[in-house]
Amino acid sequence: MAGIVVVFDFDKTIIDVDSDNWVVDGLGATEEFERLLPTMPWNTLMDTMMGELHARGKTLDDVADVLRSAPLDPRVVAAIKACYGLGCDLRILSDANRFFIDTILDHHGLTGYFSEINTNPSAVDAATGRLRIAPYHDFHAAPHGCGLGICPPNMCKGQVLDRIRASAAAAAKRVIYLGDGRGDYCPSLRLGRDDFMMPRKGFPVWELICENPSLLQAEVHPWTDGAEMEETLLRLVGRVLLEARNLPPLDCKLESLPAVAVQDGMPMPLRIKN
Repeated sequence: MAGIVVVFDFDKTIIDVDSDNWVVDGLGATEEFERLLPTMPWNTLMDTMMGELHARGKTLDDVADVLRSAPLDPRVVAAIKACYGLGCDLRILSDANRFFIDTILDHHGLTGYFSEINTNPSAVDAATGRLRIAPYHDFHAAPHGCGLGICPPNMCKGQVLDRIRASAAAAAKRVIYLGDGRGDYCPSLRLGRDDFMMPRKGFPVWELICENPSLLQAEVHPWTDGAEMEETLLRLVGRVLLEARNLPPLDCKLESLPAVAVQDGMPMPLRIKN
């Protein structure tokens, strides 16, 4: 193994849209969604919307069909496969839900690349056939206790990241975290000096980081689209692999480290920017 854990958010990070909005809009329920949005937490609202869609005669297959059409940049797919091929431990940490994520990953042949998916659980109600979406953290029983004031009640991603980092499988590994939303800010604050934060530039987590970058210990490497994500992520993975082998650092005057490919189990440079 490469000694690297890569943690991906899902919506607007792996796929280029919000999967919840994609389904609601795609099945013609946007008006009802917007009417209910001010009245309940997002996670509760999505469970309610699954009931509303079911009442309108929309089936689970209809939901899945819309999910399969969600845009996923081929460069993101390439980055996932390359990191996996280099021995990285890939995980998902998302405030979407398991059915949505599984459906999209399966459609693109990516399910087997991730060792763990942390998200809101979902299941089909056997009696009605509708999809039920539950909170990752049961906030009806007790709050998750994060004091940052940004995390939604159903999930503190920072707490989940702490568990990932403390697990035996992730021990002594460096973390690369990719995300876009406000919920990704809490985990960014919990990364260490040897870790890397990859916020999507121009999105809420980037704006929060820019308010006070000194609060983060991890190096920050922004990205804007699938191509820049792939280039940046593989550059960081290549850097960690080189450092792990105690190889001399590259010329610090270079604009960036090279991207990497696999040849005989070693990272090989593809190109160097002049």
